[in-house]
Amino acid sequence: MNERSTDIAVVGFAHAPHVPETYGTTNGVEMLVPCFQQLYTRLGITKTDIDFWCSGSSDFLAGRAFSFISAIDSIGAVPPINESHVEMDAAWALYEAFVKLKSGQATTALVYGFGKSSAGTLRQILTMQLDPYVVAPLWPDSVSIAGLQARAGIDAGRWTERDMAAVAAGSDVDIESLLATPYVADPLRAHDVAPITDGAAAIVLAIGDRARELCERPAWITGMAHRVDSPVLGARDLTVSPSTSAAAQQVTGGDTSGFDIAELHAPYSHQQLILTEAIGLKPETVVNPSGGALAANPMFAAGLERIGFAAEAIIAGTANRALAHATSGAALQQNLVTVLDSEATR
Repeated sequence: MNERSTDIAVVGFAHAPHVPETYGTTNGVEMLVPCFQQLYTRLGITKTDIDFWCSGSSDFLAGRAFSFISAIDSIGAVPPINESHVEMDAAWALYEAFVKLKSGQATTALVYGFGKSSAGTLRQILTMQLDPYVVAPLWPDSVSIAGLQARAGIDAGRWTERDMAAVAAGSDVDIESLLATPYVADPLRAHDVAPITDGAAAIVLAIGDRARELCERPAWITGMAHRVDSPVLGARDLTVSPSTSAAAQQVTGGDTSGFDIAELHAPYSHQQLILTEAIGLKPETVVNPSGGALAANPMFAAGLERIGFAAEAIIAGTANRALAHATSGAALQQNLVTVLDSEATR
């Protein structure tokens, strides 16, 4: 493949510890500073080497207006920076940074996301993502909506509670013991629901030869697309994800063979089943070797982490080709799919 000035790679990834609760502020500064320092040290750079910064977070989750402005304290006010923000998962901030680099406006970018899920009642806070006129005033919480989605799939014969438990169990947990536990929102049990997680994550992107200078084995982004389904829950079939299928089709051309791993952002067990089918993943592809969102789900950073963990596998040499997915909104409403390749496969 001929070198192009707009070839973009992930050259570094760091994340904060995945914990149920932190005691810092809701603007993420305490979580972000160690992530940035880890990246600076690993890549041998300083903040002045970053041309563009972009973040993802939620003012509703932080409980304050313009919380992302406060988070810039983790970067430092001097010298001035070129910065932007998205009010959703930071995977979409990475997309913005990707476009920024593609357009030639920057050579390097640092993307970060943060969320202090323990700061409030998460199930209710996420209701603020819903239609503000018809649905949100009813205050359906996020787990209950996911329960409706899971029930729709069971009633349609698309999956069973055992299938859902198998996703959560992996290879080292007894499925029968999981099925014996009580419901938290029928048909969801505790193992079907992502845990409350405080956390933050950061990724450094670089172009062409600059990427090779910073990283011995960059993870090249060879495709990235995102699509949106209707926010009206009653206007779409909740058991499938057309937006994920469309995004995956664009970045893979319909050929999903050759992926060593896939990191899927599925906060509920049944959603991993939906996503696997929507993307068309092959049986030989290892899904969520990191544990996925069911192991740790830092709000507004978990999608970015899926890209980070997929890239890390390539950087470490344990994978040559990876697919990463991120979601935002209720019941898989918005979906982003990224393809990452090593030098050998792009």
